[in-house]
Amino acid sequence: MNADIHFEEATSATDELIAALARLVPQLTSKSRPPDRDQLESLLHSGSSTLLMARFPDSKGQIVGVACLGVYRVLTGLRAVIEDVVVDESVRGKGIGEALVHRLLDLARSKGVRGVSLTSNTNRRAANRLYVRIGFMPGATNLYYYKFD
Repeated sequence: MNADIHFEEATSATDELIAALARLVPQLTSKSRPPDRDQLESLLHSGSSTLLMARFPDSKGQIVGVACLGVYRVLTGLRAVIEDVVVDESVRGKGIGEALVHRLLDLARSKGVRGVSLTSNTNRRAANRLYVRIGFMPGATNLYYYKFD
């Protein structure tokens, strides 16, 4: 992992973070819009989500990646999921995504979860290779999705 990467947990919906998400979320998906200020504040103060930001010196301290960890309790225990891992196209391949995921895994472990799940679109080939390389394994369950109109 690249030691030059600087991480911060987002605690407020700053103009800088909102601008970064406006740039990064479209690189992740075309199906969802970046959160507005109120949605972002709700996420950051939910108590169940952690948004981690990455900065890289080559990018003049700009936010170049984000990833979210959700931790929640269900009847059978404490669960964790990593969502919305995205690194700016201009700095991909420098270990930023891997470092973000490792940081979130460490955070999840510190919260007492037994494991962490994530999903990734099959079209995101580099991301899927990364997750396997880190140690994620395909799940033994079916994924179902119910879409509201």
